[in-house]
Amino acid sequence: MLNPDIDLTGKTAVITGASRGIGAAAARRLVHAGANVGLLARSEDSVKALAQELGDKALGIGCDVSVWERVNEAIGQCHEHFGSVDILVNNAGVIDPVARLEEADPESWSQVVDINLKGPFYGIRAALPLMKSNNGGGVIINISSGAATNALEGWSHYCATKAGLYLLTQSVHKECADQGVRCVGLSPGTVATDMQKVIKESNVNPVSQLDWSAHITAEIVADAIAWLCTDASASYDGTDFTLKTEKDRRALGWYKES
Repeated sequence: MLNPDIDLTGKTAVITGASRGIGAAAARRLVHAGANVGLLARSEDSVKALAQELGDKALGIGCDVSVWERVNEAIGQCHEHFGSVDILVNNAGVIDPVARLEEADPESWSQVVDINLKGPFYGIRAALPLMKSNNGGGVIINISSGAATNALEGWSHYCATKAGLYLLTQSVHKECADQGVRCVGLSPGTVATDMQKVIKESNVNPVSQLDWSAHITAEIVADAIAWLCTDASASYDGTDFTLKTEKDRRALGWYKES
């Protein structure tokens, strides 16, 4: 574990896509740091099981992030249950189906926009008034990607939504930084999660050819999320912090010689 002394006691974090992968790892890491966590995911049984594992500091809520009313209601439930919303981790995201543009299904492409771009907006829209009501403001972490600035074959939906999310991060920073709300993107690189299995099976573009050993663990990403919740990371506000560069890995306290 990196930066084991991080203390988020008294803070409440809402994590979307919390049933597995990065979201579940982040939930465990933030609880270890003392935070309460609201776990949101379409799989209600999975987030409730994780919440039961984590104990009184966790609340699991079934939530489809592509539906504004559900997101607003779920984040409101977290606020009512724990008394504040201090941290929002917009992690929920999908990449399937991977397809070249002329073969892409319009409905499926649109659904990716609903989850990957509109979902974070809904979370931000619901959380901002609650964060601003806190004397301490809040932190919004958007899980970004190198795909935000690098088009890849078969990933038009993913690249376009992550590019939109990158500018959404900048927009929140521009509008809310002076009101105590920090917003930062986290571009982790390739991570050993179920998304990488979908990419591997697609056999499209160079990322699908990577060996499993090339991917970092979800726990490293969770360490980065915990660190981004602290003022030590404030110089990255309004930008994407990435785990792919030596500079940013050293800032986190993790640098692996290549």
